[in-house]
Amino acid sequence: MPGIRLDGARRTPSRPGRKGLIAVNRQRGTGRGRVIAPAALFAVVVVLWDLANTQGWVSDLILPRPWDVVVATYELFSTGIVWEHLLATFYETLAGFAAAAVLGIGTALAAGSSRLVRQMVYPYAVTLQVLPMLSIAPILISAFGFGYTSKIVIAGMIAFFPVFVNALTGLLAPDPDAEELFRSLRAGKKRTFLSLLLPTAAPMIFAGLRIGLTLALAGAVVAEIVSAQKGLGFLVQRYSSQLNQDDAFAVVLVLTAMGLLLYAAIGLADRTIVFWRHAGRSTSKTRSRERSVRRRLGETPARPAESAASNPSASQEEKVS
Repeated sequence: MPGIRLDGARRTPSRPGRKGLIAVNRQRGTGRGRVIAPAALFAVVVVLWDLANTQGWVSDLILPRPWDVVVATYELFSTGIVWEHLLATFYETLAGFAAAAVLGIGTALAAGSSRLVRQMVYPYAVTLQVLPMLSIAPILISAFGFGYTSKIVIAGMIAFFPVFVNALTGLLAPDPDAEELFRSLRAGKKRTFLSLLLPTAAPMIFAGLRIGLTLALAGAVVAEIVSAQKGLGFLVQRYSSQLNQDDAFAVVLVLTAMGLLLYAAIGLADRTIVFWRHAGRSTSKTRSRERSVRRRLGETPARPAESAASNPSASQEEKVS
């Protein structure tokens, strides 16, 4: 019978060791810290911000009060002023990012498969990255017009480099042992690419996509500030020129929320598609939660190896039964 030894003594459930409790508490503390630490820093910044206004350290014409920014944000949405501009910036960002993703990953695939292509393309990619985009934005707007096209081009140019470099780095860094195994099995190029190179490069590709998406948003906003008739960047420029800092900060707050949502969307796609990279983390979290529940119920057994070593007669009983 479970829990009864052959000599009639009842087994007591073993308790987790000190190291196990420390590990569980450390994981709990890490999870709470991810929420508490940023929230605490945000609270400190808001308090200092409000003090700077109430104490007269900074003029309201430069830095509005936090509550005024909240009210201005509510009015932007309640009056419907922001929606047209929000959709314009959203469209320019996604279109520029999509172009950068297709061109960046496609160019990385070509450069990864050919040293000659890599030597030809890489210097121009670096040049595009170090080129001050704000200085050529007026030229691009003059060439592509004042509509969406010029903003999409600028957003795509800014987002191209991180997507290209991260994808190329991932494609050029497969596991040597796995690569040798595929070679010994005489796997074709298609099989090697789909089963080895692409899964290996996927985490780096998504890292580049995260950076590229945020840069695409920045590029679209910069282009709107330079010359546009609508868009969140246009609103920031208009309100700032009117010294209407409440609304200007409110638009910046909307841009921040938009960037965080886009970043979270790429993160969700990363966890869904590149699931094997997060499988180990999920398993450890699941085991930690299971141990926590068992400990609360007083049913936390030790690991099988430790239990068998500490209670050999119980192991013999299980074998007999």
